[in-house]
Amino acid sequence: MIDPTVWYLHTCSTCSRIISDLNIKHLNFDFREIKTTGITAAELDYLATISGSYASLFSKKAVKFRERNLHNENLLEDDYRRLILEEYTFLKRPVFLYNNEVFIGNSKAVIESLKQKIEA
Repeated sequence: MIDPTVWYLHTCSTCSRIISDLNIKHLNFDFREIKTTGITAAELDYLATISGSYASLFSKKAVKFRERNLHNENLLEDDYRRLILEEYTFLKRPVFLYNNEVFIGNSKAVIESLKQKIEA
């Protein structure tokens, strides 16, 4: 797996804004567009190991989360893994792998933490 890598959705304006604001083009990130390239099982397993869970990588904001009535189910780690691998929209985004650390989602705290690591 290439470190650094960013998994993002090209149609997501938030992902585009974050990537632009971080100004990371010079750092040779591997840009992985999840709709066209997806995330492999090995990559997902590695990220879950670093982050501590598949649930941390799962987006409950995905439209399909409610459409599939998943909000009424008691999902387990295996469920989160399976769902992310079968449907790209379930991967919380963006996900950055940088110096063997994973930064998940678009919260200000996550992005600020990544920014500090990049600038260090």
